[in-house]
Amino acid sequence: MKQLIASHWRHSLRFRLLAATLVALAFALVLAGLMLGGLFRDHVMRQFSQSLTVQLDQVTARLEFDAAGQPQIDPQTLSDPRWSRPYSGLYWQIDGAGPARQRGVLRSRSLWDVALSVPNDVLAHGSVHVHEEAGPAGARLLLVERTITRDGAAATPWRLIVAADLSESAAAVTRFNGVLAASLATLFVLLCAAALAQVAIGLAPLRALQRTLVGVHAGVSPRLIGRFPSEVQPLVDDFNAVLDRNAEVVERARTQAGNLAHAIKTPLAAMSQAAAVALRKPEASGAELAALVEEQVGVARRHVDWNLARARAAAAQGVPGARVPLQPVVSGLLRALERVHAERGVTLQCLPMAPELAFAGEVQDLQEMLGNLLDNACKWARHEVRVSVTTSGLASGSPLRIVIDDDGPGIEADRRESVMARGARLDESVPGSGLGLAIVSELASLYGGSMRLQSAPTGGLRVEMELPGA
Repeated sequence: MKQLIASHWRHSLRFRLLAATLVALAFALVLAGLMLGGLFRDHVMRQFSQSLTVQLDQVTARLEFDAAGQPQIDPQTLSDPRWSRPYSGLYWQIDGAGPARQRGVLRSRSLWDVALSVPNDVLAHGSVHVHEEAGPAGARLLLVERTITRDGAAATPWRLIVAADLSESAAAVTRFNGVLAASLATLFVLLCAAALAQVAIGLAPLRALQRTLVGVHAGVSPRLIGRFPSEVQPLVDDFNAVLDRNAEVVERARTQAGNLAHAIKTPLAAMSQAAAVALRKPEASGAELAALVEEQVGVARRHVDWNLARARAAAAQGVPGARVPLQPVVSGLLRALERVHAERGVTLQCLPMAPELAFAGEVQDLQEMLGNLLDNACKWARHEVRVSVTTSGLASGSPLRIVIDDDGPGIEADRRESVMARGARLDESVPGSGLGLAIVSELASLYGGSMRLQSAPTGGLRVEMELPGA
């Protein structure tokens, strides 16, 4: 159970949004805290160093040399009382800068009996160096120093050092970091609450969509109802289109089932009546009964084939990836029909076509449509049947234009519409391979195409059919 709950949360959009937001917030606030803490520490140390430089300037101004060139400072001239209080945290010291490096030649009263230890680096005259070193009682000190020389004398230079305890500055930085951490933690909590509210408000339309889907599943509504955000609305529209198509397919299936049942009732009733008559009159000819049964079975078979073709075409319409090359199908039908009508001496001619032309549908439907039209043309042609296949555009998937011409008697213009009328029975059309022109027209329309009857240049009938290209 725990694993199921964990898997549900890992695959939850709410969890992903919250996790990504909280991780980004935590990273940003930690980075901001480190940057702000570092900037404040640098600012404090820079201010502290500047204040020590001011103290160094004050001590430098009070420095004097005696007749022997030895440095002297009158403690009374220094204004800060910490110079005189032992271990007060503010110190000055003068070291010899020559090769002998005399340490602590003079130092403030606050150092008492301790001398500051300074790195033995080389200082340019007048330049100020800053160091962090250990001081009295192990305290951390910030030291600033410069080299000075007695005016007008080629005497040994001296190092003047001023140092101060860093504990107060460190305490200030620590207090600031504590306040900063508490502030950022409070801000993180507030931002987390804002993120929760944002996710809840942002995903509210999805909950509404879920409720609508429950209604569709329960049969309360046939489609998704409501307006949703622009990011979700296209998905809702596509889903509604799928629902509408499914409803259309179901309704079409019910209609076709009813039509098929109604069409088969007549042959079954005729055969039942003939069987009853045969039972009452055993002396009647069995050949007549067999002919009637064969005829009615053929009628029923044609109705079944018709409805199956309609159902297959309706199901294949708009299916992605359906592709039937035209050239092999047309060539195969022409070879078969040449053998069927060989005794009539009809010539079947196919004009050159591009090998890449293809039909977007089922191969059985293409064979039935073309086979019926070609068989009708061969039946009524005197000498020749001509087929041409072109496309109405240069782009891939452009509609196909299939033209079949014969040199037979043709069909009068006033009869063409009745021949192609929807629902015309096969025995009312010109006999052919089992599907009349009306059914071919209906199959073409189910694929989004069309069929027209015209006069052929050879004087016979021209059938022009347009089908979707792949």
